[in-house]
Amino acid sequence: MPVSVRSKAREAVIQALYLRDIAGEPLADALDQVRENFSLDRRARDFAAELVRGLAPVLDAVDAVITAQSSNWRIERMGVVDRNILRLAVYELRHRADIPATVVINEALEIARRFSSDDAISFINGILDALRGELGRND
Repeated sequence: MPVSVRSKAREAVIQALYLRDIAGEPLADALDQVRENFSLDRRARDFAAELVRGLAPVLDAVDAVITAQSSNWRIERMGVVDRNILRLAVYELRHRADIPATVVINEALEIARRFSSDDAISFINGILDALRGELGRND
């Protein structure tokens, strides 16, 4: 099944978040590096940049939401891939009402299926589903 433009963009953002975590790069610079090293069409590059522009200034608040939703896990102890999937999805759930919650959660779970473990899929789903309910996002 071919990966959609928006899915490719989300993967690029998660890779940029990963690079930020590992190398300490500012998020926008990390996205530039990802875009230089991976083939993304213009629409995917544009959507990835749009997501990063929105996420970067609220990243600390997003981390606080993840911490609050995961009562027994500190964000620093989560797997790097898992916490970055959560960061993007939590940002989209809280700040992108134009993207249906079901799409946000399904995209996050698909990315987790590709890049993480079965346990991570359940963990991510639990956190995002609880947040969706808390936000009243039934779309």
